[in-house]
Amino acid sequence: MELRVLRYFLTVAKEQSFTKAAISLHITQPTLSRQLAALEEELGTTLFNRVGHSITLTDEGLLLKRRALEIIDLEDKIVEEFNGNGQAVEGVITVGCGEFTAIETLAEIIKNYKKKYPMVQIAIHTGTADTILEMMNKGLIDIGLFLEPVSTEGLDYVRIKDSDTWVVGMKPDDTLASKEFITKEDLLNLPLILPERLNVQSELANWFGKDFEKLNVAFTSNLGTNAGVMAARGLGYLVSIAGAAKYWREDLIVQRKLYPEIKSSTVIAWRRHIPYSKAINLFIEEINAYKA
Repeated sequence: MELRVLRYFLTVAKEQSFTKAAISLHITQPTLSRQLAALEEELGTTLFNRVGHSITLTDEGLLLKRRALEIIDLEDKIVEEFNGNGQAVEGVITVGCGEFTAIETLAEIIKNYKKKYPMVQIAIHTGTADTILEMMNKGLIDIGLFLEPVSTEGLDYVRIKDSDTWVVGMKPDDTLASKEFITKEDLLNLPLILPERLNVQSELANWFGKDFEKLNVAFTSNLGTNAGVMAARGLGYLVSIAGAAKYWREDLIVQRKLYPEIKSSTVIAWRRHIPYSKAINLFIEEINAYKA
């Protein structure tokens, strides 16, 4: 299987037409058709549904598209890393993270780094901890930010201690919004929106104690922004870290701290014993310098 043919396949998937894809690739349509027919034969499966002039992907085609994008991303990353080995520091550093207050720390690290190495591009990918860790293990993400608790096996990391506070988000005209703090008793029997990650929920389980199993959980959410929309519509009370939601307009949603207070730490991590590019190694040095 050649990378060139995978690029052909992705172009057809994008254009949904062999004719348009051939024009985009500057090759003839018969040549393109032969190359992709050979790919189907090599894989022993049908990749395209052909109905008239319309082209869609089969389930197997969708799977190949996902894998092909990962492979092409890795190829591009390799080229960028080796192109960045000259005197000038260039390349792309991919950072994966959730919606944490610790992003402010990341922004300070990046600001200091970009002053020294302005030619380096930073690509930020927002996702859940599980997704970020999976992409790191595949080499698609270089640096990951994780809310604790999280397994750091195989990772080097810097901990940002007590970087986030647990809060309840609600409409500004809600009766609870007049309170300075929210207690466990305030939340019992109310519709709640909780984080999807089970190990993060365990933090709340400890806080609620025996009443955790009795909670009225209306929603779970993997990231806070969409959950905040639900809370702003009055569909539930968002129990989460303060995170990026503090940048929301206060006429849409307000946050009140839990009492007794809960704080969580964040780790900035990278894979151990991995040969990184010069740009990434210098970025890791910047992270460690910030810690100091």
